[in-house]
Amino acid sequence: MTQISRFTGEIVPIAQRVTGDGDESAAPEGGGGFADYALVSLHCLRIYLDTSYRMTIDLLREMPQITGEIGLETADLPSPSTLCKAFDRISMSVCRVLLRQSAQLHDPSKHAAIDATFYERSAASRHYCQRISYRVQKLKVTKLVDTETQAVLDLHCSTTREGSDADLAEQIARRNAGDLRSLAADKGYDKQSLREALRELGIRPLIKHRIFAPYDHAHNARIDKQRYNQRSMTETVNSAVKRSLGFAVRARSWFREFREIALMCVVYNIKRAVKQ
Repeated sequence: MTQISRFTGEIVPIAQRVTGDGDESAAPEGGGGFADYALVSLHCLRIYLDTSYRMTIDLLREMPQITGEIGLETADLPSPSTLCKAFDRISMSVCRVLLRQSAQLHDPSKHAAIDATFYERSAASRHYCQRISYRVQKLKVTKLVDTETQAVLDLHCSTTREGSDADLAEQIARRNAGDLRSLAADKGYDKQSLREALRELGIRPLIKHRIFAPYDHAHNARIDKQRYNQRSMTETVNSAVKRSLGFAVRARSWFREFREIALMCVVYNIKRAVKQ
């Protein structure tokens, strides 16, 4: 069995659970549309193959076994424009649940680290950028990563650099409060309100204090060094995602870019699970 077949075998049941239409036919019947799980699976395959919509459909026409695992015949595959328009119907909340489900394939350790990285929006032409006043060239993406399995647990995307990193970390931690025991981060997340919020959520903060007074040395000495040093796993994961799936997004509108990055992390989690 090839890796792409194993990947498809993992993404299809996850998409069926998340969308809740696993008992429906993947292909249109009686004038209906494609099942949501089939469209989600096709978009994840597009990201896995790192190709355009048209090239994805062309490649899948030569892969009847792969399309069969989704529940489609090669003649049933949607047109590239249909697949492109269907991307707008995949909400960010669905992408987050997909990400959570894909992370469960790794049996997370409940010890996580958080850090931010940037993705290029360089796929659009210069003429297009000037025509629509497309000024933001990079997206800021904050990822929550399990330090033992290196699975992406959650993320936050933004087109601006406004706001504190610590505030974003608190927002992400609240969404995952029941699944975390500790959270490691570098000094960029040094904020007392974040530490207090994490302790209220039952999460141990592993964030070193900036040295302003002698007692800050004492605070830092009490940090679990082994788990704190694992915060570098976020940089490892960011590098692995960009090297395998690209450092730039193909979508041109910000809400599609956010979903694309979320699905990139879903694909990364499943690819890693398949290899293991």
